Amino acid sequence: MALRNVADQGRVGAAGFAEGKRRAEPRRVILIVSSVGSVSERLIEAMEREFPWVLVDQVDDVNAACRSFLYPVSLILVDIGLMRALEGASSRLLHLHPQALTAIIEPHGQGQNSSFGDILRSPLVRGMLPMNVRLDVWLSVIRLMLCGGAYFPPEFMFQASKGAHHLPSDNGAAANARGEVEGVADLTARELQILEMVSRGLQNKIIAAEIRLSEHTVKIHLHNIITKLGAHNRTEAAARYRSFQDRKSSAMKEFRSTI
Repeated sequence: MALRNVADQGRVGAAGFAEGKRRAEPRRVILIVSSVGSVSERLIEAMEREFPWVLVDQVDDVNAACRSFLYPVSLILVDIGLMRALEGASSRLLHLHPQALTAIIEPHGQGQNSSFGDILRSPLVRGMLPMNVRLDVWLSVIRLMLCGGAYFPPEFMFQASKGAHHLPSDNGAAANARGEVEGVADLTARELQILEMVSRGLQNKIIAAEIRLSEHTVKIHLHNIITKLGAHNRTEAAARYRSFQDRKSSAMKEFRSTI
C-alpha cells in the first residue's frame, strides 16, 4: 500500500496513520441488552479499545433498547434469556436501528438449546456469540458482525443440521458431507473469517489489510485451515466453506419449517 510505503520512509508514523484512520471512522454504538454486570467491564473496555470508533452502551431490558442513542447502533447483543421480549419488539428495533445487526449472547452460561427453535425461527437474529471463548476470538466475531457478517458457532449449526435430519446417515455421500461440516466446525472464529474472505477470492495481502494482521500471520492461519480441513489447497478449502454455508442455510430453512 502506498500509505504504508510512506510510513516506512518515515514521512508518516504508523501510529499517526492508525490514529488518522480511527478519526475517519464514523462513530457507532454496540448495544448490549442484558442485566447490568452480566457482561464484564473488562470486556466492554476491550471492545472499545479494539474498536476506537465504537461506544459500548448497555441496557437491562429490550424496551430500553427501543430509543435513539448518541450515535447510530451497528450491533445489538441480546441476552438469550430475552428472546421472547426481543421478538415482541422486533418491528420497533428494526425501525429505530435499521443498520444494526442483532445477535444472541449467553452471559449466564445457559445451554444453547434452551432457545434453539426461537433463535433459528427469528427474522431478526443474525448470529450467536458464545461467551466461553478467548478474548481474541470474541473480538474477531465482533469485527465480523460490525462489517455486516452473520455468525453462528459451527457446532450450533451442526446440531441444527442434525435436528433437521438434513444429513442422513444411510449412505457414503452423506457421511462425507458430515465430515466436511465437522471439519469446518473445528475452525476458530478467526479462521472462519479468513476462509470466508478467501471464498470471495480475496488475496492474502487484501485479507491482511482488512483484518489488521500481517500477511505472514494470514498465511499461517490459512495453512492451519487447509490442514484442519484435509484440503489440498486454498481453492479446495474455499469450496468446502461454500458447501458448509449452503448446508447451513438449507438446515436453517428446513429446521424452521418443522417448528
